[in-house]
Amino acid sequence: MNFAIIITICVLLLLAYAFTISSSKTKIPSVILLLLLGWVVKQITDVLHIVIPDLNSLLPFFGTLGLVLIVLEGSLELELNRKKLPFVGKTIVTAVIPLFITAFVIGHFFYYFLDSSYKDGLINAVPLCIISSAIAISSVGHLNAFNKEFAIYESSLSDILGVLFFNFIALNSVINLDTLGNFGLQILLMLLISFIASAFLAFLLSRIDHHIKFAPIILLIILIFAISEIYHLPALIFIMLFGLFIGNFDELERFKVIQFLKPRSLDKEVKKFKELIIEAAFLVRSLFFLLFGFLMKTEDILNPHTFELAIGIVVLIYSVRALQLKVFKLKLMPLLYIAPRGLITILLFLSIPTESKIPLVNKALIIQVIVLTALIMMFGLIFNKQEDKKSVGKKGEENLTIDIDVPI
Repeated sequence: MNFAIIITICVLLLLAYAFTISSSKTKIPSVILLLLLGWVVKQITDVLHIVIPDLNSLLPFFGTLGLVLIVLEGSLELELNRKKLPFVGKTIVTAVIPLFITAFVIGHFFYYFLDSSYKDGLINAVPLCIISSAIAISSVGHLNAFNKEFAIYESSLSDILGVLFFNFIALNSVINLDTLGNFGLQILLMLLISFIASAFLAFLLSRIDHHIKFAPIILLIILIFAISEIYHLPALIFIMLFGLFIGNFDELERFKVIQFLKPRSLDKEVKKFKELIIEAAFLVRSLFFLLFGFLMKTEDILNPHTFELAIGIVVLIYSVRALQLKVFKLKLMPLLYIAPRGLITILLFLSIPTESKIPLVNKALIIQVIVLTALIMMFGLIFNKQEDKKSVGKKGEENLTIDIDVPI
């Protein structure tokens, strides 16, 4: 039996790898195929009457671990310098605006039509309004430099800001100036912790000469994240800042303090660390979506009671996105399509307090919104195929510069 489980997991992960390397040619997001594969495995176990223990408790575990690794992977990919500041500012705004607009519109709908309190309406709405970096980052590898970097920044910031917004609403029974002040102090405290922890971890990375050196670094990162989450601090800020810090040593060499970390020799270690994180993120992300697909029920996907609401939410998401891209003078294609919901939506949905849950905002609605947004991204990237090819080369580089220089 043990060997059967090992063989099954290995075969599924090898198929996940095949989906990943083929997605750049087919433009089909690997998440769609992973969900489908997980669902097929579930049907096979039902037909063969294979008894599988309840795996629902594993979903938050793999989801949280995957979120840490995916945000870290994305932040390690990003370059940060003075020229990029307007670009970073733009991605922050484009992550914030649709998050707040869609959250308040959907929350007001829940409040007005589903007889919930306004606070409960917002708590249930926020998970549906966050772009999934787990899906977006893994699906934009074939795009030109600007679109790829924009998607990585935007989706990572959407995750971080979305979790901040959700925790702020869910953890405060009353929202006033005092709670806003406490929230601001939490962010400042997390920034301080991030600075100290990042410097300490970078020091360890530069000084450990044992053949096992990356495992303790990764364990410390997850430990700091978990402890911060226990105290309801915005822990994803630490993950992103740490990735940006060690991934941009070449930009920090002019500071004397950084010289103490031996940045030139550390670059080699960072490259190895980055490769390890990419591999680990692939494994955990694949296991998460395979597991979620396995736990999906056919009746949830085809649930007629939530389908109209899911369609309405998806229409709102892409309408707001199209409007804000136009306002910021960014090309609609292919950025319009890159707004999938996924891992973070599931995690926050599972975190909604029992007393705040709205019956219609159930697993069926979450699954339908995730699948619809993933399908829209898939077809959008497929039909954008020719445009991506034209973006490569000098012309693409010129477009990158023009886009970044647009004032915020």
